[in-house]
Amino acid sequence: MQVETLDDVLKWTSDYHQSLADRLDHSSGNNESERARLLLDYLSKHEASLARTVHESERTAEGKSLNTWCYEYLEKHQLVQRIHFDESFSNLNPAQIMDIVTDQHNQIIELYRYLYSRANIPETKSLLGALLELEQHEAMQMMQGANRLQDI
Repeated sequence: MQVETLDDVLKWTSDYHQSLADRLDHSSGNNESERARLLLDYLSKHEASLARTVHESERTAEGKSLNTWCYEYLEKHQLVQRIHFDESFSNLNPAQIMDIVTDQHNQIIELYRYLYSRANIPETKSLLGALLELEQHEAMQMMQGANRLQDI
């Protein structure tokens, strides 16, 4: 996907979260560890919900904000380095799964943080601030949920 505008970034982010949700869901049935299966199922549902939320943000955002160009960051950085993304989560333990998912979220947060710092239009800054806060909150909530699963 060619990502040039904020609209493209939002579409990419929503698609990325859904793709990650699908990968986690697919792997949950194949992992031998009960804790890992519970974690994969939890994370899959969380990612799918996040994908829907980002998609809704895209749908309700002002057109002027969505047409903001974002290629400066993207020329210097990959959107998200998918080092482990092509691997199955089926053979990983809960700590390894969380390390990968946390790293992916941190890269998305860094993207939004950079775009927010460069935004000049108030509507765009507001949208990016809301998206940054959403990603940070969801990452924190995901970590807390994963920690609760480990306590079981």
